[in-house]
Amino acid sequence: MENVAIRYCFTLGDGSQKVYDMELDGQSLELVDSVPENLPSWTTLDFNECPHCPLPIDTHPHCPLAVRLVNIVEPFDRLLSYDKVHIDVITKERSISQDTTAEQGIGSLMGLVIAASGCPHTAFFGPMARFHLPLASEDETTYRAVSMYLLAQYFLKKEGHEADLELKGLTEIYRNIQVVNAYVVKRLRAATQKDSSLNAIVLLDMYAKTLSYAIEESLEGLRYLFSPFLIRNTETA
Repeated sequence: MENVAIRYCFTLGDGSQKVYDMELDGQSLELVDSVPENLPSWTTLDFNECPHCPLPIDTHPHCPLAVRLVNIVEPFDRLLSYDKVHIDVITKERSISQDTTAEQGIGSLMGLVIAASGCPHTAFFGPMARFHLPLASEDETTYRAVSMYLLAQYFLKKEGHEADLELKGLTEIYRNIQVVNAYVVKRLRAATQKDSSLNAIVLLDMYAKTLSYAIEESLEGLRYLFSPFLIRNTETA
């Protein structure tokens, strides 16, 4: 599998630019770019460590997720959440441009980086990182996450395992993500002066809560999209 290249280019209000060139390993779907040589103290594993973290500190002295956020948090520390930015996201397949706010743009970038960070709790989102959709809406995120999970169940079924069509496993994944988000916010409070990065995580957490609620409500908000399938099954019953 060839590696996946994704570029985020931020143009700030003063005309300056910040470019992030990222590369995902084609097999593991984790980031393969370099990390800062001198890591700040807020990245150590035992600093506001997630209570459900499975990583041993002797082999992982630093939180892999926090380490990946350093290069995002520090350059954007002067921005407020509502500051206007222009974003260009470039992949092999397409380019996407949008005027948005700092928290929305940083949140989109963070969502990609967190999914590919090497954190065991976010590794499930590797397929979504591979087919990254910048600045996705709540409905788009719900659709993509559920579709991803159900495709995983298809492959499990093909291997002789029981498929989870009730999405209980996805609900558990998102519960764990909400814990991760809460402790990332605690780390970032020690790392930032302004609120753009903090609110970017809060925004991602809002999406996580929205998806959990959507699953509890049986995803009825998306049911209308599949009426051709439902009508056909009714007619042939």
